[in-house]
Amino acid sequence: MSERGRGQRGQRPWSVCTSEMLGLALAGNGLDPDEPVLEFSLACSDLITPSLDRKPNTFVAVSCNTSEPFWTKHAQTEIIEGTSNPIFLSSIAFFQDSHINQQTQVKLSVYDVKDRSQGTMYLLGSALFTVKELLQDKDHKLHLTLRSAENERVGTITLVAWQMEERRDQRTPVSRLPDTINGRTVLSVDESLTESLGVRAKYASLCKDTFLRSAFGGTMSRMYRFPTTDGNNLRILEQMAESVLSLNVPRQFVKLLLEEDTARVIELEELGELSPCWESLRRQIVTQYQTIILTYQDTLNNLHNYKGPSFKASSLKAERKLEFMPTNLHVQRMRVQDVSGFDHTYDLVTIGAPAAHCQGFKSSGLRKLIQKFEEAKKIIYEEECSALSSSQSIVYIPQDIVRAKEIIAHINTLKTQVSYYTERLSRAAKERSSNGLERTLAILADKTRQLVTVCDCKLLASAIQALNAARPEYIASKVSPSADAEQVVLRNDQDTLLAKWSGSNSRTSLHVDWHEEEWEKVWLNVDKSLECIIQRVDKLLQKERLHSDSSEDMAQNDQQGGSTPKKGEWSEALYPLLTTLTECVAMMSDKAKKSMVFLLMQDSAPTIALDLSLQYRRDVVFCQTLTALICGFILKLRNCLRDDGFLRQLYTIGLLAQFESLLSTYGEELAMLEDMSVGINDLRNVTFKVTQASSSSAPDMLPVITGNRDGFNVRIPLPGTLFDALPREIQNGMLLRVQPVLFNVGINEQQTLAEKFGDTSLQEIINLESLARLNSYYEQFKEVLPDDCLPRSRSQTCLPELLRFLGQNVHARKNKNVDILWQAAEICRRLNGVRFTSCKSAKDRTAMSVTLEQCLILQHEHGMAPQVFTQALDCMRSEGCRRENTVKNVGGRKYAFNSLQLKAFPRHYRPPEGTYGKIET
Repeated sequence: MSERGRGQRGQRPWSVCTSEMLGLALAGNGLDPDEPVLEFSLACSDLITPSLDRKPNTFVAVSCNTSEPFWTKHAQTEIIEGTSNPIFLSSIAFFQDSHINQQTQVKLSVYDVKDRSQGTMYLLGSALFTVKELLQDKDHKLHLTLRSAENERVGTITLVAWQMEERRDQRTPVSRLPDTINGRTVLSVDESLTESLGVRAKYASLCKDTFLRSAFGGTMSRMYRFPTTDGNNLRILEQMAESVLSLNVPRQFVKLLLEEDTARVIELEELGELSPCWESLRRQIVTQYQTIILTYQDTLNNLHNYKGPSFKASSLKAERKLEFMPTNLHVQRMRVQDVSGFDHTYDLVTIGAPAAHCQGFKSSGLRKLIQKFEEAKKIIYEEECSALSSSQSIVYIPQDIVRAKEIIAHINTLKTQVSYYTERLSRAAKERSSNGLERTLAILADKTRQLVTVCDCKLLASAIQALNAARPEYIASKVSPSADAEQVVLRNDQDTLLAKWSGSNSRTSLHVDWHEEEWEKVWLNVDKSLECIIQRVDKLLQKERLHSDSSEDMAQNDQQGGSTPKKGEWSEALYPLLTTLTECVAMMSDKAKKSMVFLLMQDSAPTIALDLSLQYRRDVVFCQTLTALICGFILKLRNCLRDDGFLRQLYTIGLLAQFESLLSTYGEELAMLEDMSVGINDLRNVTFKVTQASSSSAPDMLPVITGNRDGFNVRIPLPGTLFDALPREIQNGMLLRVQPVLFNVGINEQQTLAEKFGDTSLQEIINLESLARLNSYYEQFKEVLPDDCLPRSRSQTCLPELLRFLGQNVHARKNKNVDILWQAAEICRRLNGVRFTSCKSAKDRTAMSVTLEQCLILQHEHGMAPQVFTQALDCMRSEGCRRENTVKNVGGRKYAFNSLQLKAFPRHYRPPEGTYGKIET
């Protein structure tokens, strides 16, 4: 189930636990998918150190010996400083993959840490017990004497086992534990935790849930017991998992890009023969596209050949072969249970800042590069307007380019739909289905008229004129005294394109012979073809109704040898008309699409190399961001299948995706932040659609991405039982939108430099933009949804107040104002949003943020005692999952900070001594 032993950290098991239940008395509620086989807490008392002038700084290392002659380290507690009577918050949990049995020996070794920063320590004493001894004790509690290497008594260690209450309708053969053990209350498991109770259970295990297991694996688990203000305890399960989507999504995404750019080249080739000047321009553009296509092909091959772990380590973030993969993407989960049976799960996705590390940051990031590109386009536009004679391309205003792309997309979609319903109409005629004929014709007419409306515009008409003027026959038809001295120049004047000769005879201008009226005839032919079909269908249906009304007379005629309608009469009547419509639609669509492709070719020609280079960077960044978003969506959807309020919110106003960034606004990280902000903004072009999976096998439940750069759709296949739990709107294929927001607050020493000597304006702009979007999202919510769609909170601060406080902090211009991050995170959770946290590598600063957020949630939402806040925070940072994340990435259990750096960090973002040091990131 989870990787618990640090001796096995090189492995990343993906399979579910297969060990049999061993009949342990403390197996607890076996129906809870994440229930440990055995869990106990530790405390020491009366510890004696050789040096009487200091109190020990202690931790307990736990080792096991089941059948092998060697001890295997299983876990360790956090370090508690300056006391001879430490009580440890991290509990020791054995999950089913621990392979323990009643004969397993457990060794508890207590160490005294003299210098945490240097890791200087010595063994104070140790004690042994078997699992059987713990189980057979009537209170499930052991007091063991700690003995030094010299066999001298150095104190006592106490362990108390925890047991989950069985379900009320189950009887257990073992005697019940008392309600409290040494002041600690035995926690119960809420019945709704078990997956066997149905798909709408509160909790879906990362390790056992069939749907989640298809996307996530390599789960690590840690357990803690934290005291509350009312004298009880919270049981906390912390988990971290990686995702196969880190590789699966980039593979799909790059394949789509390859198809899109290949289609672009085909469109350019299909323009037909062009005059030499235009042909030269086309060849330049095609060459640039072919170069980028080869790059995408290499990338796709590299992704398919990759055989490593299902996450990209931070040390590989600049690896060109893997640049589309997100850096160090993991899902982080905290599950909280209390004595009342309340059970809540908090998920977030951690990801290294989505950025184009391979392409470097010397020329700044996407935000500035896009701005420079747009300025360059503007300059070219102005130059070509003022010096028309030196240009061989048409100058278009930006709105024309956007409109041209929209027209191409509409034509592609509507032409396909018209062909589909034409075929349906033909089938209905063959089957002589009156209802089918009538219904299909109504849809066909609507789609055809929509297509005609798209094609009936001045931009299209003028672009068709321009394309005709670029044909060799047009050039040849004009008598020119000198081919070298003259050239075709096209100019966009408002709504009309003019083709002129310029050169020695530039004083005489000739308008293009092909007029707008001729294009009007093309789409009018489509309109007339449709009208002919409508009239013919009306006659057929009218005749059919007359035939039905006189059915008795017809029956008599049949007996007397009368005639009946021919079987293929409708098909024969409609076939030539449908063929004509299909041909007219094909001709209109072909002309319209080619003219728009030609228009776009002219617009992109002057800056094609820069355009494609910029697009490639944007693709890299977007792919990393998209992967994280899909992971977050899957987690949220699965966890909230029982939450009707969330599902209603999802299909009504979309999903809130809140990204938290800890990047500084200095040096390379400033450029990374520029990349990241653009990638997150581009998520607004993503929609989700939930479908029913064809089977319950893992590949059939992985997301499927379709679309192109103008908009991507992610299809999420759910197993049938889960799909049936969705509201009808989502089942019917409603597209689910995304509202992404990004809040950034730099916290390291580089941010100190930015605040004193650099520029923090980018951070301020990003936060202001996201504040506006967040407010807008909440306003939409208030307009159409009731408050009971939102999750409950123990907070005394209402959402409008929280948003007001966030606004004040965003406008305050206070250095390292981490209140912005805390408030934005809380607002996101209370608006049913999905949380994402990033720094450069998602390893060090991210670990500080994630653990801090977990402790803040425990204190504010679950009543964790304030006096243990710092101890709990240090415990999670020293022995929690995020410490293991550093091992997975760089092979060492150290956060990559030094003492000098940490002096610049806000107090709550500093790790405990001994957990950080110099390490390659």
